[in-house]
Amino acid sequence: MFTTFVHPEAAQRVQAVLHSTFLSEGKLVKEFETRLSAELGMLHPAALNSGTSALHLALEVAGVGPGDEVILAPQTFIASAIVVVQVGARPVFADVQYETGNIDPADIEHRITARTKAIMAVHWGGYPCDLDEIHAVARRHGLVVIEDAAHAPGATYKGRPIGSISDFTCFSFQAIKHLTTGDGGALCARTPEQAQHVFRRRWFGIDRANSPVSEIGEREYDLTDVGYKYHLSDYAAALGLANLQGFQERMSRRRALVRQYEAGLRQVPGLHLFEHQADRESAHWLFGLHVENRLQFIRALKAKGVAASVVHDGIDNNTLFGGKRPDLVNQRRFDETQIHLPLHDDLTSEQVGYIIDLITQGW
Repeated sequence: MFTTFVHPEAAQRVQAVLHSTFLSEGKLVKEFETRLSAELGMLHPAALNSGTSALHLALEVAGVGPGDEVILAPQTFIASAIVVVQVGARPVFADVQYETGNIDPADIEHRITARTKAIMAVHWGGYPCDLDEIHAVARRHGLVVIEDAAHAPGATYKGRPIGSISDFTCFSFQAIKHLTTGDGGALCARTPEQAQHVFRRRWFGIDRANSPVSEIGEREYDLTDVGYKYHLSDYAAALGLANLQGFQERMSRRRALVRQYEAGLRQVPGLHLFEHQADRESAHWLFGLHVENRLQFIRALKAKGVAASVVHDGIDNNTLFGGKRPDLVNQRRFDETQIHLPLHDDLTSEQVGYIIDLITQGW
């Protein structure tokens, strides 16, 4: 299903860092952040050691804490809700759109209580949520919007890059993502003031840029709140910088493969393709669809050497999050029929054609 893209120049860039013996956060992290902003449109990106750290830090900077509630869809990885629990808040699940796997804005408002502090919008598979509708709900109730864009670097919504729209946007550069630093992430804050809080609290709460080292060799600082050891390292940034080369070209190829899939599968009985509206561009981390007789479908493709799999059932089925919710009707339907086909940087048009031919033969 997934292969990790590593640019041919990555080894050379990482080796140069190792030879320098400066391995922690330094000039390469700053260069990586600058290029994320310039090339992918991210606003004030702070490079971090994981996408989960980005989610946790976003909640902390947003002031979400014990007794608060965060509304999100369960069609995601457990990290999205675990961080809510970690800050002492409660994840409240809203239903998804069956056609996308994204949170349904129409199912948010009736779940808001006096304890609701934020809405977390997960861009499932890289396809942007209905952000205008989500923001309208958030404005009416004074809520923070946090985008979980782990699947969505390079995606756009109504011409605006994901990473430049909401209060906070969280990215993942984990090993199998579009853009990997081995493991890593980034947190974008919409305002300079919030960005300053992010940069300070990603390293213990110390403002490294404005805490000079004294003559005796000690940094001068005064902690005012809790921070974390969430910064990215220079050797991880070196890998990220190498992998940024040709990113847009790789995304163009990915989108071409998706168009090929869609054209070849649109009329196949027993399949229902996910929705793609013209006002947004997916990052296409996944190619998902709905299928009848799913287990038979998986077995038929596996017999011909093709992997097809579910990527995350609704996470509300975990006891930690309260157990499966039957009132989330579309999520339960999604759990029963979702499937994902291979989509990665090594995939060729010929291979996609082969997969399409197999599926059209039936299962």
